[in-house]
Amino acid sequence: MIDPVAFTIGPLSVHWYGIIMGTAFFIGTYLARYHVRRIGYDPDHVLNMVVWIIPAAIVCARAYYVIFEWDYYKDHLADVIAVWKGGLAIHGGLIGGLVAGTLYARKHNLPFLLFGDAMIPSVILGQAIGRWGNFINQEAHGGEVSAEFMSYFPAFIRNQMYIDGQYYHPTFLYESLWNLLVFGILLAILYRFKKFDGQVLFSYMILYSLGRFFIEGMRTDSLMIGDTIRVAQLISLLLILLGMFLYVWGWRRGRRARHTAQP
Repeated sequence: MIDPVAFTIGPLSVHWYGIIMGTAFFIGTYLARYHVRRIGYDPDHVLNMVVWIIPAAIVCARAYYVIFEWDYYKDHLADVIAVWKGGLAIHGGLIGGLVAGTLYARKHNLPFLLFGDAMIPSVILGQAIGRWGNFINQEAHGGEVSAEFMSYFPAFIRNQMYIDGQYYHPTFLYESLWNLLVFGILLAILYRFKKFDGQVLFSYMILYSLGRFFIEGMRTDSLMIGDTIRVAQLISLLLILLGMFLYVWGWRRGRRARHTAQP
């Protein structure tokens, strides 16, 4: 088992979860700056926007998780701020980041959909990296599996997915790999196949949510509504439908703009 504490400095413990999340933010910010520069805007907008987005994303991700796990946190209020133990819900983080990004774009008169296309590949890459924080914390895993099934995985994954005498589905890995695939598709759209502003953003909504819907069904720690409805699956389904609607809307809008521009 990997120690979740990477190192200590006096009384301060630095957790692998925080290091991994920080790395995801750093790499995502660097990539977003490159894409924003490529579309002709000042890349410093990314740094300024991140100052808004990161706190909003962390606070909303934690609040989202705590709300759906309130039966536990109402008796353990000190743990509400213990984000180093995990418990950052991606959908909550996306909501917070979207709101902060929208407010920044409006304040500085930036084209939201164009900026969204440039920045969303960084989001999915950050999600792919961030899932390894779940791996370190032995969370976000699936149900029990056999030792024979786990023999197909590298030893370090087998060892970390051996919890209380039983192997578990490494669903963190499935989602990380899916997110990397989506990252590649989004880059292909951005660089070669983009036809309208918002196409990359709306594709992210559809593709990420599609993978999350199926992987969530394998997990044992899903946030629930009642005993049968997994919150992440419900949100994923809504995002797929919304993304498809917006994709069609954007496609038609882009086609009208191209026809209008023709002499």
